Amino acid sequence: MAMGSATPQADTADATTRAKRPGGRSARVQSAVYAAVGQLVGAGQRDTMTIPEVADLAGVNPTSIYRRWGSIDALLGEVAVAALTQGEPLPDTGVLRDDIAEWARVIAADIGRPKRRAYLRAMVAARDDVVEVCPCWEIRREQAEEMIARARERGEATPSVRQLLDHVIAPLYHHAVFGLAVDDAYVAELVDDVAAMLGAAPGSAGGR
Repeated sequence: MAMGSATPQADTADATTRAKRPGGRSARVQSAVYAAVGQLVGAGQRDTMTIPEVADLAGVNPTSIYRRWGSIDALLGEVAVAALTQGEPLPDTGVLRDDIAEWARVIAADIGRPKRRAYLRAMVAARDDVVEVCPCWEIRREQAEEMIARARERGEATPSVRQLLDHVIAPLYHHAVFGLAVDDAYVAELVDDVAAMLGAAPGSAGGR
């Protein structure tokens, strides 16, 4: 996906950083811009929206958006991160399996909401090629790395980051996009699958 004059990798990395640490803009203006993007995406204008349209709907000067985000793609990338990764604190129960279960439940509850499903579908529909970096996915990767690192310090057996993402997080997003259940029962099944990789009985704590 073209993102102005910068490389896609640079823009998506910048978007991730901006979404985590939004500085220099008032919360009110940022919220208005985010809301405008969400409204346009919800109206099916993900592929056609422009910065002037976003500015008009948000009630801000287009120059401010260009100065802050640079391009519509960079703005969309940041809003996607903000919409789909809410900055929820990572659980720290002292047992990896319980951390994974709680983490997955929070994510499932969020992306299972109708507005979140609509945004996910809009993002998928807009993708017509393979991307090297996806800001939302990178945040989930960082979270998985942190939980696994903590568990290893405690001496627990752990899955790989890829196993955790591919066998818990990816199925959740897949189900959300296709309108399938992302309830607690499904989360428990996914966590049991990862635990089974480590030789733990389904439902047992720690995956040891």
